[in-house]
Amino acid sequence: MPIDFAQLIASELAVRPQQVARAIELFDSDNTVPFVARYRKEVTGGLDETQLRTILER
Repeated sequence: MPIDFAQLIASELAVRPQQVARAIELFDSDNTVPFVARYRKEVTGGLDETQLRTILER
């Protein structure tokens, strides 16, 4: 069974897996944490900078 990292991280942060998956997509496109936190809140469902850093570091 493949590991769903978005689901795993989402459960640790108490957020929806879709939020994590969208944040990962933004980071894969070379967006920075400050940029995503400020200008892409609607995409990530309002994840804050601390949550975004945790996702990026995982």
